[in-house]
Amino acid sequence: MRGAARVWALLGGHLQPTLTYWSVFFSFGLCLAFLGPTLLDLRCQTHSSLPQLAWVFFSQQFCLLLGSCLGGLFKRTLAQSLIALFASSLAISVVFAIIPLCHNVVLLAVVMAVAGLAMGCIDTIANMQLVKIYQKDSAVFLQALHFFVGFGALLSPLIADPFLSESNCIQSNATLNATSNLPHIRKSLVPHHPGNFSHYDLPMDGVAVTRVSYAFWIMALINLPVPIAVFFLLYKERLVPCLKNSSLPLLSADELAMETRPAARDALSAGSRTAQPDGGHNDLFSCCQSKNFRGASYSYFAVHITGALVLFMTDGITGEYSGFIYSYAVEEPLSVGHKMAGYLPSLFWGFITLGRLISILVSYRMKPTTMVFINVVGVLVTFLLLLIFSHSVAFLFVGTACLGLFLSSTFPSMLAYTEDILQYKGCATTVLVTGAGIGEMTLQLLVGSIIHEQGSYSFLVCGMIFGGLAFTFYTFLLFFHRMHPKPSSDADASPDKPTVTDDSGLYQQ
Repeated sequence: MRGAARVWALLGGHLQPTLTYWSVFFSFGLCLAFLGPTLLDLRCQTHSSLPQLAWVFFSQQFCLLLGSCLGGLFKRTLAQSLIALFASSLAISVVFAIIPLCHNVVLLAVVMAVAGLAMGCIDTIANMQLVKIYQKDSAVFLQALHFFVGFGALLSPLIADPFLSESNCIQSNATLNATSNLPHIRKSLVPHHPGNFSHYDLPMDGVAVTRVSYAFWIMALINLPVPIAVFFLLYKERLVPCLKNSSLPLLSADELAMETRPAARDALSAGSRTAQPDGGHNDLFSCCQSKNFRGASYSYFAVHITGALVLFMTDGITGEYSGFIYSYAVEEPLSVGHKMAGYLPSLFWGFITLGRLISILVSYRMKPTTMVFINVVGVLVTFLLLLIFSHSVAFLFVGTACLGLFLSSTFPSMLAYTEDILQYKGCATTVLVTGAGIGEMTLQLLVGSIIHEQGSYSFLVCGMIFGGLAFTFYTFLLFFHRMHPKPSSDADASPDKPTVTDDSGLYQQ
């Protein structure tokens, strides 16, 4: 109960910024999952082939990675972070609004590249800001943050579904012959596996008849309150560029904790008035500058690398499993019906969202390191059981649900754990976000190529190998955590002596 009361007290002290960061992650999720279901209708709108549309996926994913790397550029002051979030969330609404006007595949690829940059900035900045505010208490709030991205990713396909074409949306003489199984084609397409696109030959000439534009305009309207919420936070903090009035910065996590201790508050206030730029959370390129490595122990680098490798594997598993589970289910030996197999990706993402909701409550009482251990072991055991019961359709559904639960909280728990090891002075957020994004894209390409060469059974074998590697890298992370030097201030800390946070926990306007 004491832990829950502390969390509610922290949330009450930072309610508006926290809700704002959660809302921009909902915007991130909304933009994350719409492209796959609407792909065939966008093909009709642009009169392009499926292999050409693969470049649209690539442009979005590549720019998402680029935005994740560059997002740390805007972290130096609260004003920069909020302005970047405002521009990014507004760009997503604009992208949704103008996608129906893109009748050329190159123009659509450019628009999706802008969306990818915005998503990457949101991914890095929102994680950074929550870690800055709550620091050692950030685990619960990061779990909630990633629940909202799951909720947005779950909502956008539901919005699009009523407006998707039931038959080929390009009316031509070849339409009836080419689209007898259009729902199966739609579910079989894997975003980051271009070879998967070449299996289907659909007509490109004719009159395009599609209602998918309404879905994008609805999503644009749903997302519109998000940039408005960011603007209100900018206005509250007096950080709107045209308003030059100064205001006090947001309280840091330690300052909030000291509010109930008058003596400690007096000691803290004297030290916190001189806010300085923080020493961590740079963009990826700034993190790689040699000046940041001076005096750093080998464990400093090892913690960054092993943490990123764990998420490279787990986020890669998330991408490849959601992308290929339908294709695996409809092939032998399972031969699941197309309609029933179509529920598997939705089941997977539904349990990821449910798991993130549950993790908000679990993280009250469980340390991030324990949660990550349970996650990686659970993923490994689930894939092992899926291999053992590979002929059971019922267990495929059970295993898919379990896998979603175990993968759901891995990223926020790993981020909270790694930042705690580095005392919020490293580049963990940027490195982990970038590693996770690269893993999600590259492992899909790798698994798609292996399935094409070796058959559908290799899908589970790949998952088992990736799960084993994730567990191995996590074991190395635990080892390097033990080897990492403890901060000297820990030895002097006591319950009666306030610990003044370092400058990485302060906002600078």
